[in-house]
Amino acid sequence: MVYNFRLVSDEVDNFRREISIDADASFLDLRNAICNAVNYDKGQMNSFFLCDEGWEKGKEITLEDMGTDASQDVYLMDECILSDYLEDEGQRLIFVFDYMTDRAFFLELKKTMPGKSLKDPVCTASMGTPPPQFVDLKDFEASLDAKSTNSSSDTDLDEDFYGSDQYNDDEFDADAFDEMNLNE
Repeated sequence: MVYNFRLVSDEVDNFRREISIDADASFLDLRNAICNAVNYDKGQMNSFFLCDEGWEKGKEITLEDMGTDASQDVYLMDECILSDYLEDEGQRLIFVFDYMTDRAFFLELKKTMPGKSLKDPVCTASMGTPPPQFVDLKDFEASLDAKSTNSSSDTDLDEDFYGSDQYNDDEFDADAFDEMNLNE
């Protein structure tokens, strides 16, 4: 079976990637395909989080064991097979690529293609420029301050404010994506 993922960012408008990958590939394979699709350095620590429909983080699948509490299960990308954790179209994931600022991509399993297989993952659609992999912390903090100043007083700006679902769910709409791709 082949999975097709749509990848978007809450930082950059009109940025999208679609990645097709075999369901028997590992999360490490998906991570490498994402890094290749956006030209990011693969030497950085990052993690996937399985999410519910509201983008609430669930199980973490990480690149390396960071010595967490021995009573907690650790799920490593090179040991976790996609099909063991993902079954249904619409499944959502967050890929945290910058731990310092909790910056991430949002992924949705858009299509499953039973009876097909892929030797290597492939970026099947590319639109827009990805956000930079690294940001200056002073610039990042200044942008957060600007967002908090411009937001309404009833907005709760907790530690999870940045990286939340500050994008439009329409970004995952296949028809809108295809139409934008044709217009480029």
